[in-house]
Amino acid sequence: MTASPRAVELVQLAAQAADAKQAEDLVALDVTAPLQLTDVFLLATGRNERNVLAIADEIEDRLLADGAKPLRREGRAEGRWVLIDFGDIVVHVFHEEDRQYYSLERLWSDCPTIPLELPVDQSAADQPA
Repeated sequence: MTASPRAVELVQLAAQAADAKQAEDLVALDVTAPLQLTDVFLLATGRNERNVLAIADEIEDRLLADGAKPLRREGRAEGRWVLIDFGDIVVHVFHEEDRQYYSLERLWSDCPTIPLELPVDQSAADQPA
């Protein structure tokens, strides 16, 4: 079983929104095999609480504009780990320390990743190797 086309579409949009707010270590995991509740987890890291909240807000705004409705939100008050459940995808935006501590990639390591289509950073692309 693999993620639905709509879930893949939403995770690409969410990843682009996160990238626009300087999220780091973006990873999309296809969790359809072990979970019945959702198709994809998107994991993203923010450098501090303000960045975590900005990333979560941008993701929510972009997915709302695309017609996706959040079913549940958690963690906004602390800004350390914000979870937004859109049904087809669940977005986890972590503070760096919390991402390392909970290590969801390790927990779900048997799940395949979904390649993310992000814009190329031209300033990094222009740097000599």
